[in-house]
Amino acid sequence: MKLTPSKINTFNLFKLPSVFFAGVRVKSIDNNSCTVTVKHRWINQNPFKSMFWAVQGMAAELSTGALVLMKIKQSGKKVSMLVTNNNASFTKKATGRITFSCRDGYLIDEALSKSINTGEGQAFWMQSIGTNEDGVVVSTFNFEWSVRVKSK
Repeated sequence: MKLTPSKINTFNLFKLPSVFFAGVRVKSIDNNSCTVTVKHRWINQNPFKSMFWAVQGMAAELSTGALVLMKIKQSGKKVSMLVTNNNASFTKKATGRITFSCRDGYLIDEALSKSINTGEGQAFWMQSIGTNEDGVVVSTFNFEWSVRVKSK
């Protein structure tokens, strides 16, 4: 079964409803990149009339995590995944539709391969950049993911 934006968004409705109701949606996913959008609305704003940082974080994390999930699925192995660290910087008020893009899918392949071959956990960093409708960067998130093949 191929992982598609529609399947991920439906999963979010039932398993991560706060993501879904905040308006976070996967728009595209392929072997190396994932794009997630979220529109600034009343439900996800802060007192300063811009998007709450945590909503941006959900969208950014999803753009990286969906890629990890897809690569694990492609491996055919049972692998646990966990965010072990993260950081972010905010450079402009997030208003309108914000698009988070991660193009680090290639980083997952090596970590998964090492974990499968050694049985040890592997950590790697992935970046998601959020831009507004004018293409201006509003925030940059970095997530350290850890993957480990599950023992039988």
